[in-house]
Amino acid sequence: MPAPLTLVETPSRPPQEADVVVIGGGIVGVFTAYYLTQRGFKTVLIEKGRVGAEQSSRNWGWCRQQNRDARELPISTKSLDLWERFVAETGEDVGFRRCGLLYLSNDEAEIAGWARWRDFARTVGVTTHMLSAAEAAEKGRATGRSWKGGVFSPTDGIADPSKAAPAVARAILKLGGTVVQNCAARGVETEGGRLSAVVTEHGTIRTKTAILSGGAWASSFCRQLGIRFPQATIRASIVAVSGVEGLPPALHTKDISVTSRSNGGHTLAISGRARVDITPQQLRFAPQFLPMFARRWRLLSPGGLEGLKSGHESLGRWRLDRPTPMERMRILDPAPTPGTLRLIHQRALELLPDLKHSTITGNWAGYIDSTPDGVPGIGETENLPGFILAAGFSGHGFGIGPGAGHLIADIASGQTPIVDPKPYHPSRFAGSAWGKVAEF
Repeated sequence: MPAPLTLVETPSRPPQEADVVVIGGGIVGVFTAYYLTQRGFKTVLIEKGRVGAEQSSRNWGWCRQQNRDARELPISTKSLDLWERFVAETGEDVGFRRCGLLYLSNDEAEIAGWARWRDFARTVGVTTHMLSAAEAAEKGRATGRSWKGGVFSPTDGIADPSKAAPAVARAILKLGGTVVQNCAARGVETEGGRLSAVVTEHGTIRTKTAILSGGAWASSFCRQLGIRFPQATIRASIVAVSGVEGLPPALHTKDISVTSRSNGGHTLAISGRARVDITPQQLRFAPQFLPMFARRWRLLSPGGLEGLKSGHESLGRWRLDRPTPMERMRILDPAPTPGTLRLIHQRALELLPDLKHSTITGNWAGYIDSTPDGVPGIGETENLPGFILAAGFSGHGFGIGPGAGHLIADIASGQTPIVDPKPYHPSRFAGSAWGKVAEF
């Protein structure tokens, strides 16, 4: 079943020209379009299905600095402020609150790792509290267990994936920007070696700048343009239950993670546990992803034909005057893994006994798109000026959506970047080969 999602009404056809076209209506795409529209650019956001319908509504909703890669931490910190600022500016409800994130553990090595990150965080002004056994037991009293320790990040928080992207889309419309759903981008046109238009199923939009925030579809779209972008997806499952009083708003342990939602319920998941659906794209980029998959082998298991049927990791070419795989699969809604769903619920009941009073209200799965190093690729391509890539957020895109959108808007508009963009540039995946027409 699909994850809960607020629907937003939008025009059915795009205009014939724009200053900037944003391809993809996930959380990164909508925030990018929001900041560009706010700055006075004639911005058109096109989405092949519904705004926020893929991974942007299927994630945990965590907005965290805790345990971030050092390269992502600056944008994570900026994003927390931007979540708050967006609500203040627009009055839209994204379900954001700085409730703090609680991590508990009985693994001394894991606790030591958190302590090392705490020491690093202090050097960049991020507050993280290591918890003693007594403090961990108190904060985790809903578990009824003793813990060797934990960590609490008080300035981190959560937002509601069912509300966030649609809320930002409404804000774009209020500012005079354009959002068009059920409108797939098929490709681009060029003039003099520079991007000159985006071709959609409903017509061509003349523009000098296009931003691809296509999530799991980004690599196959780039392939059409001769751009090699290594990307792989894993299929993760989530269980939703009705509300229970007294649980921490956001709790993580190695066995299970629990997050409260705006509707009073909770979502349950096992961090990192997922299926790897074998696809042509998975095989193509396997050498670059093997180190990551090898580190996570205890949590990853072979999938089935879901990914092959979905078409988002195809190596095929498509024509601009014919329907593309994105029009045949408007919304990626993969089947959750039954055994994983049972394990998630079992572990949640073992950790939090009060959940026995809850009922299962839903379950779903989503494709998490990743890069080989787990950090997104953000930057303008060298072989196609005017084409900016923003993809591969590796399961972190929702929380850093505002900061990423701000950074991408900075790049597109030529303004001073909110954070240093160099660590995110996709050139790191291919060195001098990035920007050249790929050999297939």
